[in-house]
Amino acid sequence: MMPRPGFAFSTAFKVRYAEIDGQRVVFNSRYLEYADVAVTEFWEWTGIADALGDTWREMEFHVRRANVDYLKPLMLGDMVECSVRIERIGGSSLTKRFEIANQQGELCNVIELVSVNVHLPTGRPVPIEGDVRAFLEALMVAQPDRVA
Repeated sequence: MMPRPGFAFSTAFKVRYAEIDGQRVVFNSRYLEYADVAVTEFWEWTGIADALGDTWREMEFHVRRANVDYLKPLMLGDMVECSVRIERIGGSSLTKRFEIANQQGELCNVIELVSVNVHLPTGRPVPIEGDVRAFLEALMVAQPDRVA
């Protein structure tokens, strides 16, 4: 499986028994868990921790808002491909888009997460500036055939 058009990164996994309901359909809440797993792998893929060191380790993006669009159910045993990209960089917020597809490549779910940049030692929101902003902007530019 490959990232969807407009995405440089994706990760794949299989729907497990613990993630489904009595009809063998993935529970609604699990889609946000899929996004959480995918964004963790996305950050590792970018190499941002190695590039920015302590600056990156002292900050974190905390979810402020989640918009989940359920288009088609995922079922027990489906192979899932979750593509991730940065949609927008605000003053202190970051918007990420997740597209979740099944093994046939059918788009099943779209998630938009708006997160706030938090300075971990103080727990306070802070602007996205300097090297962090430059790194994130470079990631946006590197997205192939980006579709708005």
